[in-house]
Amino acid sequence: MEQQKTVKQCNPKTRTGGNRQVDNDSTTSKGSTSRNSTTKAAKAKTTTTTVASVLQGVVLSVVFVFLASYLITDSWFWGYKGKYTNLRHWFPPKEMVFTQRELAKYDGSDPTKNIYLAIKGEVFDVTAGRPYYSKGGGYGFFSGKDASRAYTTGCFQTHLTHDLRGLSQAQLEDIDGWANFYRNHQKYFKVGTVILDPIDPDSPIPEDCRQPVAPKPSS
Repeated sequence: MEQQKTVKQCNPKTRTGGNRQVDNDSTTSKGSTSRNSTTKAAKAKTTTTTVASVLQGVVLSVVFVFLASYLITDSWFWGYKGKYTNLRHWFPPKEMVFTQRELAKYDGSDPTKNIYLAIKGEVFDVTAGRPYYSKGGGYGFFSGKDASRAYTTGCFQTHLTHDLRGLSQAQLEDIDGWANFYRNHQKYFKVGTVILDPIDPDSPIPEDCRQPVAPKPSS
């Protein structure tokens, strides 16, 4: 009986030792977790630093390219002067739809308003060329209207119309060339379209005035 009591008394000690072992394992596990967290944080910091360095390098390279362009060509885009240098190409305004009467209000006679012209129904803002397109300017007769025919015939008094009847294929392609001139211009840009009055098919075709075609403006 005494031996049995002794064994029973020793059992709690044995259990206590087991608890100590569990506590040690728990402490080891916590230490391992802490080290893993520290390692992950260090890796994340390294990745962030690497990305920041790459971005900084890209930015510096872009700045260098622009500065070199300006020093060599006196322009920021290596001499390129097309539409892609105009922010309005990247962030175009909402296109408007005009009647011919509404478009006529933007003929350059009012210095407080923009100047618009149209070719084959497309309306372009040419305000940046006000000296050319305002009243009295060298191309002022194009402003406030769709004078597509006059662009290829050079009849600036009798052909200020969108009537393209009777024109040759070459003349039609010439008008398309003018439209592309405005579409791709550095300063001019499309703002909308104009609703053109239908041409009476029974009306006479405008007579050719036999004048030389106007050269495209340089700016």
